[in-house]
Amino acid sequence: MRNNLILLCTLVALSGCSPDPEQRPSAADTANESEDMATLEIARLYDAPDLDGPSPRGVRISPDSGRVTFMRGKETDPLQMDLWEYNLADHEMRLLVDSTALIAGDEALSEEELARRERLRIVGQRGIVSYQFSPDGNRLLFPLNGDLFLYDLESRETRQLTATEAGETDPKFSSTGRYVSFIRDQDLFAIDLGSFDELRLTHDGGGLIRNGMAEFIAQEEMDRYTGYWWAPDDSAVAFIRVDESPVLVAERFEIYAEDFKVYEQRYPATGTPNVLVRLGVVAPDGTDLRWMDIGGETDIYLPRVDWFPDSQFLAVQRQSREQQTLELLKVHARSGESRVLLAETSDTWINLHNELAFLESRPQFIWSSERSGHAHLYLYDNDGQLLRQLTAGDWDVVDGARARSALLHIDEAGERLFVTGTLDSPMERNVYEVSLSGDSEPRRISTEAGWHVADFADNGEFYVDSFNSTGTPPQMSLHGADGSRIAFIEENRLDQSHPYHPYLSTRPSTEFGTLQAEDGQSLYYRMLKPAGFDAGKRYPVIVYVYGGPMGQSVTNAWSAGFLEILAREGFVVFTIDNRGTGFRGTAFDAPLYRHMGKVEVADQMVGVNYLKSLEFVDPDRIGIWGWSYGGYMTLMSLFTQPDVFAAGVSGAPVTDWALYDTHYTERYLGTPQGNPDGYEASGVFPYAKDLASPLLLIHGMADDNVLFTNSTKLMKALQDDGRPFDVMTYPGSKHGLTRVPATGQHVYAHILRFFRQHLE
Repeated sequence: MRNNLILLCTLVALSGCSPDPEQRPSAADTANESEDMATLEIARLYDAPDLDGPSPRGVRISPDSGRVTFMRGKETDPLQMDLWEYNLADHEMRLLVDSTALIAGDEALSEEELARRERLRIVGQRGIVSYQFSPDGNRLLFPLNGDLFLYDLESRETRQLTATEAGETDPKFSSTGRYVSFIRDQDLFAIDLGSFDELRLTHDGGGLIRNGMAEFIAQEEMDRYTGYWWAPDDSAVAFIRVDESPVLVAERFEIYAEDFKVYEQRYPATGTPNVLVRLGVVAPDGTDLRWMDIGGETDIYLPRVDWFPDSQFLAVQRQSREQQTLELLKVHARSGESRVLLAETSDTWINLHNELAFLESRPQFIWSSERSGHAHLYLYDNDGQLLRQLTAGDWDVVDGARARSALLHIDEAGERLFVTGTLDSPMERNVYEVSLSGDSEPRRISTEAGWHVADFADNGEFYVDSFNSTGTPPQMSLHGADGSRIAFIEENRLDQSHPYHPYLSTRPSTEFGTLQAEDGQSLYYRMLKPAGFDAGKRYPVIVYVYGGPMGQSVTNAWSAGFLEILAREGFVVFTIDNRGTGFRGTAFDAPLYRHMGKVEVADQMVGVNYLKSLEFVDPDRIGIWGWSYGGYMTLMSLFTQPDVFAAGVSGAPVTDWALYDTHYTERYLGTPQGNPDGYEASGVFPYAKDLASPLLLIHGMADDNVLFTNSTKLMKALQDDGRPFDVMTYPGSKHGLTRVPATGQHVYAHILRFFRQHLE
C-alpha cells in the first residue's frame, strides 16, 4: 500500500497586514486597518462550508482493517452528518450513507435523546451522529430520527430495524454480532439478527426506573453514556438499574418565546440523595436475571463496568460518595459474589479514567493510577497483584478527546503498547510507544507538534491520526506503527480552495508562554494579537477564562472561532490555565480542594499583572469573559478584583455551588453539611456587593445543567444591593446554546457589542 500512495505535504505561511498609524486605537479602528482585509463575520462561523474545512468525526477502522469510516457534515450544511469511508483497497473516499436520503423533513427526537446529545456536546448536529461496526466488519449500525438502521457494506443496502413512536437510543452490536441491542422506554431490548425477532431483556423500566441507561450524573460528570455491556461470548448482558426515587425534585421552568413548561426534574443537588444503582446480569432472551453483589453501601457510584475476557467475571469500578476511594471489583457473573482486586485512595479526590484493558495471551490487565502524582499505567495480574509500573515521570498518560482511552493499542507479541500523553508538552497530545516489560523509555512516534487523536487498527499495523495544531486545521492521515505517514486521508490544505483561505492573510498571531503561580508551578498562557500588530500602540485586552477542573484551554490546537473574531476586532485575547485545570498532575489540581474560586482567581491575576507589564496593553481597558465555570470565574474575578477589569461577560455561571450536582461539586468541595464555610467562600454572593464594573449576565432559560436559578438568584442579590448590570436570557435554550446557529450568533454578537461599548 505504501508504494501506491503519493504523500503530499504543504506548508502555509501566515502573514500580517499594515499597522494603523494611531497610537491608541479602538478595537474597531484596528480591525479596519486595510480595505484589502477579508472580514470574518460571526455568522460565517456557522455558515457552510465549514470554516475548518472537511472535519471528519467519529473515526473508526473496520475490524478487518480494510477501511476507515467517519462522519462528516455536508458541504452545504456542516451540522447535517453523513457516513463516509476511505477504502484501503482502492484508496478512494466515498459517501456510504446520505442521512437526508433516509428521512424526510426535520428529525423528531425524544426528550431523552435531546438531553443525551446535550451531555455529549453534540447538540445541534443532525443526521448520523454515531455509529458502530459489526464485529466482522461487514455492517454498520446507526440511529437516525429515533429509529435504528443497519447498513451492509457489501451490498451497499440499508435496512431499517425499528419504526416506533417511542424512539430507540444507545444501539450496540453484541460482542459476536448475533444481536443488536438498544434502549426503548427505559428498558433494554435486543434484536436477533438471524431471525430479526425482537427480545425484551428488562421489564420494569419507566417512571423513576431506568434499565441499561446512564443517568444524568453518569453522562454529565462521569463521561459514561451507556448503562449496559455485552459479555465477550454474547452469553449475557450486564446492566445498571437506576432508581431515581431518592433524588429530590427540582421544579424547573423552561421558559420559551410563547409559553413555558414546568419540569419536575430529579436533580441531585450537592449534599442531597443520589440515585440508587443495582448491577444485574441477564441472558439475551431476557431470562435468568441475576443481581450482583456490589457491596452493602448504597450511596456509591458505578462509573465503569467491563467484562473479563472469559465472560465469567465482571470488572466493576466502585467509587465512594466522597470520591476519595476507587475500587476495582471482580464479580462472578453467575453467583454475583465480588471481591476487591485493587483500591485507589486520595486525600483529595480520585479522577476517573478509561484505561482498563485485558491482555489476550496471559491473565493480566493494564490500569491507570495517579498514585505517583501523575496519571500512569500499571500492569496487574487478574487476581489484583501488581506486577510492574509501565510508565513514569513528570507527565501524564491522557487522552486527546473526551471519554476516550489514552491506551491506544497493546502489541503483546512485540511487548509494547501505544498511548497518548503529555511527555513533550502539556499543551499537546502526542502518540508514544511504551515497553510492556517496562525496561525502556517511551518513544514518541507522532511527528508534528500539536494535538493528536489516534485510532489503531486491531492488527496494530497502522493507525489513523486525527491531527490539528495552531497553524494546521484538522487533518486525517494513515500512519504505520512506527509513526511514518503512509497517506493523507483528508489533508485539508490551507490552499486557495480552503474555506478559511480568504481570511488567512488577516489571521491573528498566536503566542504561547509560561508564568509562575505563587507556589512556583508553571502556568501556560496563550495570546492572540490582531493582524498588523504594532507594539508601539496600546490595545484593549479580553481575558477569556474557563478555569475549572479538567478544563484545559491553552493548547497547541486549531481554532477559528469567536476568540479569533475578537482578535480581528482589535482586541488582544489572553488565556491562562490556572491551577486546577487538569492534565498536569495532582499537585497542580489539589490547591482548589475545599475552596473553589480562590487559587483560580489568584492565577488569573498573575496573568493580568503580566499583561499590565506590557507596553502595548492598556491597563484601563482589560475585560474578562467565560462560560459555565468560566462564567463563575468571570463573576469571582469582577467581584473580588473590582479595580482590575473594565467589564465582564458571564455566561451560564454557577453562582451558588449548593445549586450544582453531587458528583462534580462534592469531588472538590465535599458536601455543604461537611464544608459549610467552603461553600460560602466559594460562592459569588459574599463578594457581589463589590461589583464596580459593567457586567453582562447571559443564561439559557431552559438550562438543565447549570440551572437558570443560579442567575436569577444573582440578579436578585445585585438588584437588592442597587448594583447595575445587563442581562441577556434565551427562551427555550439550554447550556450548549452557543452550538446552535441562531442563538450562538446572537450571543457572540451581543458580547462583541458589549465589549466595544466598554473597552473602546
